[in-house]
Amino acid sequence: MSAEIARAPKGPPRKRTNDPEGLRNKVLDIAEASFQARGYHASALGELMTTAGVSGGALHHHFPTKKALALAVIEERVAAALNETWINPVRAAGSAREGVRAVFEAVATELEQQGFVRGCPLNNLAHELSLADPDFRAALDDIFAGWRQAVADKVRADQQSGREQGTDPERFAALAIAAYSGAMSIAKAAQDASVLRDCLAELQGSSTPPFPSRAKRRSRILLRPGKP
Repeated sequence: MSAEIARAPKGPPRKRTNDPEGLRNKVLDIAEASFQARGYHASALGELMTTAGVSGGALHHHFPTKKALALAVIEERVAAALNETWINPVRAAGSAREGVRAVFEAVATELEQQGFVRGCPLNNLAHELSLADPDFRAALDDIFAGWRQAVADKVRADQQSGREQGTDPERFAALAIAAYSGAMSIAKAAQDASVLRDCLAELQGSSTPPFPSRAKRRSRILLRPGKP
């Protein structure tokens, strides 16, 4: 370091960069990735600090405890991912069913291109943390409730336009979310995204599935992370 300073050209002193928000976001990104890959309990703060390149003091300035870090990941990263993947596309769609279809198709296609399934970020943490701590459970339940509300509201908007008159908005939302959540768990265990397409075919409520039947479709087993 001293040799570098000696060779540096003369000039005004460099300004020290101080980006606390950038550091905070970096820690959140690394923590989220670790929680999804290893789980909350298996993610050590020391390893997170090393990966992020931050000191204990810097980490604890933003997140006094590991629990505070996890709550921030849930509220700022997991909720944002759900908005991007589900809520915004459903709201922008021509109808609730079109929105649900678009999400299932987009996620299935992305997983097939990716080559492996890590699962739904919300599901992954809900399975691990809902019974571990009431604050975790409340934060996760909040996201599920907002998700269900967004889908149900879209059905109500359809009904105002004269569609979906025989559909219960809350039940439709519960079914769509439960089907997606369950399908993602199955896809993660099997490393096969085709179950998303199977669930969508039934959700569409049509005698002719919108995708080829399993008998005519070659099942694609996805690679596990890190395997060729």
